[in-house]
Amino acid sequence: MFLFLLLFVGIPLIELYFLIQVGSQIGALSTIGLSIFTALLGGALVRIQGFSVLMRVRDAMGRNQVPALELLDGALLLVAGLVLLLPGFFTDTLGFLLLVPKLRRFLILRFFRILPDEPSPDQGPDRPGPRVIEGEFRRERD
Repeated sequence: MFLFLLLFVGIPLIELYFLIQVGSQIGALSTIGLSIFTALLGGALVRIQGFSVLMRVRDAMGRNQVPALELLDGALLLVAGLVLLLPGFFTDTLGFLLLVPKLRRFLILRFFRILPDEPSPDQGPDRPGPRVIEGEFRRERD
């Protein structure tokens, strides 16, 4: 609950503070123009890197490998694109940081380090893999 409060109240307040500070230094129209410029530049960079990730996904699938890291990389790019579209300098900074490939890779590997390696309770100790229920079906017409 605190995290949602921070996201929906704290971040807009930080954005408002930075917009007021920058606007008082360079003017309102320049601040609006700079915010639009960062959104356009970020969108173009996300698009370029997104195509690169898409090609890596296709290559991995062509080699019959699961493109898990590439898909997570694409998910972080999606988050970067969403944050870059929001007006403000704080979210733009977060979005541009997510455009750095080495930082994305670090975050993905950090995420995998946090995930537990233990099987879930419904798998049981003698079943290391996913639970599979075999059966047959047929489609009947009405």
